[in-house]
Formats: sequence, structure tokens, C-alpha cells
Amino acid sequence: MKITIGSDHAATALKDEVKKVLAEFDAEIKDVGTFGTESVDYPDIAEKVCADVVSGESERGIVICGTGIGISIAANKINGIRCALCGDVYSAKMCRAHNNANVLAMGGRVIGSGLAGEIVRAWLTTEFAGERHERRINKITALEQKNS
Repeated sequence: MKITIGSDHAATALKDEVKKVLAEFDAEIKDVGTFGTESVDYPDIAEKVCADVVSGESERGIVICGTGIGISIAANKINGIRCALCGDVYSAKMCRAHNNANVLAMGGRVIGSGLAGEIVRAWLTTEFAGERHERRINKITALEQKNS
């Protein structure tokens, strides 16, 4: 599985920890930055990660900022992205099973590396349940197309 990951300056430490978890899955990781603590704008990072997901270059993406809120909002402005901000394992499982989330968002100042690892593991190993949920995903896509 190929995963593109990116963070703003507030979450580079958590991004580095998440990359260690991704390595457990033999995932091919593309890190689009940022790589230090100098201030950057999280919408730019979200755009880079999501471009890879939408194009099919990566199967999924992970975005991280201070709270995860801003970067998840930015990611969800991109057609074809279903980004879920998760701060617990149950939400990580449900966003995959019910929403087929293709991008995971987390907050580097909100959760620690242990919990982030559990969230990523749950998100990577949970499959989309399909069936009635597919109908709902199709409706989300229709809304996206109608309002773009």
C-alpha cells in the first residue's frame, strides 16, 4: 500500500512517529513535508497529500496539524477526498467501515504517539463494509459534484 503523509510545523514529531507505524505494514510512504518547525500553512500540505490520493498515486493519505481540524477541513474541500479527523480508535474503524475514508487526519497537539499509532493501525486494517454504506458514499459524491 502506498500512503502519502504530510503535516504542518505543529505536528512534525507526530508525523515521524506515525511513519514508524506505517513501516510495520510495509507501506510505501511518501512524505510531502513539512520537515521542521518553521511555520507553514496546513492547506498547502493537505493539497499535496490529497492530490496524490485523488490521482491514484497513493491509495490513502494521512494529514496532521496542531488540532487536526484545519487540515481536515482543507482536505475535505478537494473533490474525491473523504477525510476523517480521528482522536480515538473506534472513530478510525468506523470512518473506514462506513465512510470509506481515504484520508485520515489527526492532531499533533491533541493526541500522543501511542494513541496515534493505535488509530493508524485500526484505520489501515479496517475495510469498507460496502452495501448500504455505498449508497451513502454515492450521495456524498453527488453533493460534492453538485456544489463544485
